Amino acid sequence: MVGKVLGIKDLEQFSSRRSSVYVDPECDKFFELPLFIAASSNDITTKCQCWQFSPGKEPALRSHTEIQQLLQQGKKRDVKNILRENSWPINSPIRSQLWPTLCGQHQTKQQMLDGFYWEMVHQVFGTTELSEKPIMLPAFVDATHCLPYHLTSTGRAVADRIVNVLGYDCPDITYSPVLYPITSILLHFMSEEEAYICLAGLVGSKEKVFINQTKLQHEVTWKTVMQIAKKHTKSAISYFQRICPGLKLERVFMDWCWWILAGLPFQHLVRIMDCYFHEGIKVLYRVALVILNLFHKECQSNNEWSPDNIKNDIGNALIKFCKKIPVSPAKLLHAAFSIRGLSTQYISRIFIKTEMLLKSRSVLNSGSKQLIKSRSSDNLPTSQSQVNIQMMSHTLTIREKLHSESCRNLLFTLWSWLPVRITMYQPVLLYTTEEHGCSLTTFYVRVEQHEPTLLMIKTCNNEVFGAYCSSRWFERNVKDDKGQRQAYFGTGETFLFSLYPERAKYPWVGIEGDKDLGHSSELFMAADSKMITIGGGEGQAIWMDENIRFGKTDSCKTFNNPPLCPSGDFEIRVLEVYGFVGI
Repeated sequence: MVGKVLGIKDLEQFSSRRSSVYVDPECDKFFELPLFIAASSNDITTKCQCWQFSPGKEPALRSHTEIQQLLQQGKKRDVKNILRENSWPINSPIRSQLWPTLCGQHQTKQQMLDGFYWEMVHQVFGTTELSEKPIMLPAFVDATHCLPYHLTSTGRAVADRIVNVLGYDCPDITYSPVLYPITSILLHFMSEEEAYICLAGLVGSKEKVFINQTKLQHEVTWKTVMQIAKKHTKSAISYFQRICPGLKLERVFMDWCWWILAGLPFQHLVRIMDCYFHEGIKVLYRVALVILNLFHKECQSNNEWSPDNIKNDIGNALIKFCKKIPVSPAKLLHAAFSIRGLSTQYISRIFIKTEMLLKSRSVLNSGSKQLIKSRSSDNLPTSQSQVNIQMMSHTLTIREKLHSESCRNLLFTLWSWLPVRITMYQPVLLYTTEEHGCSLTTFYVRVEQHEPTLLMIKTCNNEVFGAYCSSRWFERNVKDDKGQRQAYFGTGETFLFSLYPERAKYPWVGIEGDKDLGHSSELFMAADSKMITIGGGEGQAIWMDENIRFGKTDSCKTFNNPPLCPSGDFEIRVLEVYGFVGI
């Protein structure tokens, strides 16, 4: 049997401080040993025993079968509520089935064939036997935070092997410090192969974010948490800044995830993971805010956390506080999910805004209306992107009456404005009025499920302009909690552009600063059976009628753009919409 993670003999060979929940493949039983007793603040000893499960003594909690059936019925909201409310004991066997089911729902690749993982192990290491020598970890791992959570040395070697195989299979992962700790947590409740499959599901998720995979994403995340905290934990932030006038909040929030992963007791962490594997990273955001509020409260009533004791290193003080957190896992989660005004849409808006601030290399000079080009190579087309642009230029009907070289130059410019991650995908023509007719109904049928899309308009006066639309056009049908359709949708990644006769990009005004610009600055996309609109607020940047024949363009607050053609009104000669293969 390959891939034996942790067996009874292993436990006997290693210190009780490193005992673990483990899987014994030979008897196919799950032995869970996560409970530990803190002998002192610096000495953790593990209570080693094999848990015997007695169904008659377990509390009346929802079963894995019930949750699985709800997921199959598409009742994700019901599952969310169950996961939040059902405090399964840490020694419950449910997680050996529940966690793979939760992670599996996010898998975007085809179902892995039996033995796929072990084939990958053999490719990477030349054998499926576990080496006794240390394995060199991938560059994306943070060596200072390879948290083992009381795994034996065999268990740690297995975790090392899993992240290596994942790095081999997912070369796009360049920086992911939380990946190793999550691997260690998974190994407490499942086999090596199952843990790998779970991680592949989390890493490959398109609908929700679970694990950051680049330094940019990592930085955007902690800055997002900081921005949210400034609004939702104002008292705590003000207190820290008052006792430490020179405090740079950035230094504190850079380690926000370690308050949770390195600080909280294991039993708290396991319950958080129950929800995290279904809802994504927003669960960790909420927990971080509760930690800040609890810590602030303790600072005011407990001398251990007095200003003199914490002002020199609030970051480490927060982690130490988490190790002794004065609330149960159930109370911690209840407080986390009781925070109001922290919707997924709100978090996404802050995240996108922060991301745009960090990675936008081009801004519009409002005085001269000239584009300031990037000095960085981040937005320059890669070799693969150049191939993609060449393919795009062969089908792009706006090239008519433009020299082919001029057309390619325009496309290279447009490509440099796209988000970097998008430029690695091949563009595909989804809709063109020349082939598919002039009808919004046809437009929606061919386009609405794709995200993102690139709209290109050529007018009868030969002006060429358009928009990069970050969200699916299908979202025009999405209803809110009150059953009302949202008038506008989309994110701050949406932008306008003009290619001919002027060449200019008009990004969302929100990337220019951190101030609240009001609702009128976030009117990205709108659509119904009669029209399509991009941009709003004292005008519409692009408006097209139901026959995709006539349109108009005005200045708008969302993008602070001038009209995209001199007359304001235009007649559409060609509309083309592109998607991107593989997203």
